[in-house]
Amino acid sequence: MNKYLQGFLSRRKKGKIDESEMTFIDHLEELRSHIIRSILAILILAVIIFIYRDWFFDKIITGPINPDFISYKALCNFSHWLGIGDALCMPPVEVQMQTTTFGGQFISSITIAFVGGFLIAFPYIFWEFWRFIKPALQEREVKNTRFAIFWVSFFFFLGAAFGYFLLGPFTFNFLAGFQLGTEHLLVTRPTLTDYIDNLVNLILGCGIAFELPVLTYVLTRIGIITPNFLKRTRKYAIVIILVAAAIITPSPDWMSQMLVFIPLLLLYEISIVIATKVYKEEKKKELEEWS
Repeated sequence: MNKYLQGFLSRRKKGKIDESEMTFIDHLEELRSHIIRSILAILILAVIIFIYRDWFFDKIITGPINPDFISYKALCNFSHWLGIGDALCMPPVEVQMQTTTFGGQFISSITIAFVGGFLIAFPYIFWEFWRFIKPALQEREVKNTRFAIFWVSFFFFLGAAFGYFLLGPFTFNFLAGFQLGTEHLLVTRPTLTDYIDNLVNLILGCGIAFELPVLTYVLTRIGIITPNFLKRTRKYAIVIILVAAAIITPSPDWMSQMLVFIPLLLLYEISIVIATKVYKEEKKKELEEWS
């Protein structure tokens, strides 16, 4: 067995009982209980969403393609406030979706319910995961990660909101309004599945990408990365962020990709600041231990 996995399992405790005597199967059984509770949370929320599926579809799912969506009005007002006219104002785009199979709408309802259940239950899911790994951490490590659940959830929802309220309207507005040819012979009529897949990719992609500061904090704490490493690899990180922006955004227009690139680059710079602070704290603690 991998020595790191052995170390993790041997350090896990349950209450006052030393779990180092537990077998590998026992640890898997406990992990299974955490996974089952997480799945149950998703199922309960998915059932609720499915019951109110019409409201979720009309108010939430189709929000980014609704001409009355709050982001369209906010961006236009912001554009006027900046004094750049209608530069950020997006013309309303009428999107008519379709399904090509008898069960298309039903399957899409199931997808909406489970994805929505996962998004809402994310803090609880991470809490269950945290409960499993927390016994393996040392007292100082637990103290340093006191607000882990809050910050992981905060950055995830911040990224999800960014993808839904800002990137989504730009992406769907561009794709729905893009016209090939001058005779206007083609009509964009996407399938419901295609729209949901794009929306989910935007929300989850941005939610995961916005976890960069949290990941940096953890990796710096355990000594895998340093501020100097992040500074030296900045030019490579910019290329990776550009590629990530191209993957997250289904639309090929530069504006949508820049909407993802700029926040991710800003998060990278914030990560350098976080890594610098954490690195100094760790060095200070090492000096105090040696003195």
